[in-house]
Amino acid sequence: MLHRVLNATRLEKSSFFAAIDYQCASFMLHIGRTGGEMNSWCSLWFAFACAAAGMLAGCSSLPVAGPVSSDIKYGQYDPDSLPYGLVRVTPRTVEVLAAHAPRIAGEFADRRGPLSIRFGVGDVLSITIFEAGAGGLFIPLETTIRTGNYVTLPNQEVDAQGNISVPYAGSIRAQGRTAIELQAAIVEALKDQALKPQAVASLVSQRATSFSVLGDVRTAGRYPALPSGERLLDAMARAGGISFPGNESWIVFERDKRRALVPFGAIVADPANNIFVRPNDIIYVYHEPQTFLAFGASGRQGQFPFEAWHISLAEAVAKANGLLDIAADPGAVFLYRGEPRHVAKELGVDVSRFNGPIVPVIYNMNLRDPAGYFLASKFEMRNKDVVYVSNAPSVEASKFLTYVRLIIDTANDPITTAINFYALKAATHGATPAVLVGSTPVAPAAVP
Repeated sequence: MLHRVLNATRLEKSSFFAAIDYQCASFMLHIGRTGGEMNSWCSLWFAFACAAAGMLAGCSSLPVAGPVSSDIKYGQYDPDSLPYGLVRVTPRTVEVLAAHAPRIAGEFADRRGPLSIRFGVGDVLSITIFEAGAGGLFIPLETTIRTGNYVTLPNQEVDAQGNISVPYAGSIRAQGRTAIELQAAIVEALKDQALKPQAVASLVSQRATSFSVLGDVRTAGRYPALPSGERLLDAMARAGGISFPGNESWIVFERDKRRALVPFGAIVADPANNIFVRPNDIIYVYHEPQTFLAFGASGRQGQFPFEAWHISLAEAVAKANGLLDIAADPGAVFLYRGEPRHVAKELGVDVSRFNGPIVPVIYNMNLRDPAGYFLASKFEMRNKDVVYVSNAPSVEASKFLTYVRLIIDTANDPITTAINFYALKAATHGATPAVLVGSTPVAPAAVP
């Protein structure tokens, strides 16, 4: 029986735990060979307990808050699980991530100043035509009382074809033209009929060249673009400002069917993100506090708010009450994040294994290295990051030994009960009971 337990244990695993199982079973086999009948029986129980504990540990039944560091560092054992890229945090890693921080300026490279306002469909225009004197096309000679040699046409809307109508000139193209260009087109159409004509075109109601500010602002709506130009912060100020604290607000900026998402703080902190607003842009503001998750051997586990414009990994670990001195492995601090494909490639990840624009990346920060805290102070956290601190190897060994002790004690209970029963039975028949040394019964000496 002992040989079968030993062989089963020997073949079960080739890991560290299996080696302990084998030594335990070998030791108990030796006791079984040298002891008496009771010793062999007890040894069998102990060998079974050791083998059971080893198989329990080998089957990943030990309680743990997450994967051990070796599982993360040395590859994925399950080919069906989600693949990920492992990146060791170095100064270059921090530089690459800082260069690719969320920003609008990176998505929309148009940093030109304010553009000229051009008329569009739906705009309501006012057209005034001047002539050099009476007797022209619009100012008859018999008019005795007039404010000047000009006439103002009724306000009219740019039609669906982009045109307006001017008497004696017909349809004039207005869409896509500035006020100066439209005035020149009107003069050109009337120069052979009117007396040295001049024209003035102005916007009465600006509809086509407007932008929208929506979401968590105090006065959402559509606002006409100003000829002087305005930037993102100016546009949000026209809408009454944001309704929630800046560190909890996000901006979705859309232009020409392209979008960029940044925290409000990125626009304030980096002037390059405060770009000029163009007609038909959409600015959407929404409220979502920035948070991160902490698991494993940190002082506290759970969800933690940034409560600031931005925080570093060092600050995030501090918010979670640091690392547990009796459990954490400082060299196994991991951060889970999805990175854009081009960023992951620049970090050295083989992106050919991944589909889609987002690549799962696990960053490994070594806080056992004294210089690691400088890197952690520069490594900027992102919204919804997950920080995981793995247990030290000694903690797993301690758990294993606790399980071994539990199973041995459990297996030893019926042995102790049986010994006590035989001792009581011998005492009731007047025989000298066996002496129990530790957990091994010793036969009484022969009576001369």
